[in-house]
Amino acid sequence: MRKDKPSSIKFVCRKCKYILSEDETKCPICGGTDLTEDWEGLIIILDTSSALAEIINAKRPGRYAIKVR
Repeated sequence: MRKDKPSSIKFVCRKCKYILSEDETKCPICGGTDLTEDWEGLIIILDTSSALAEIINAKRPGRYAIKVR
């Protein structure tokens, strides 16, 4: 069973996997416009110098998707 995503989380950038707010149409991280609603999982990065942030190449704190289609 697939759960609906919260309405405040609409699109994910396919390039950097950053989760955009509902009102954003362009990725604030990489400037990409290739966005999708088809994603799964959520990672919240608070410290960009952490090992996890380095693994997913997070440039700024925020919400990132784990799997993007």
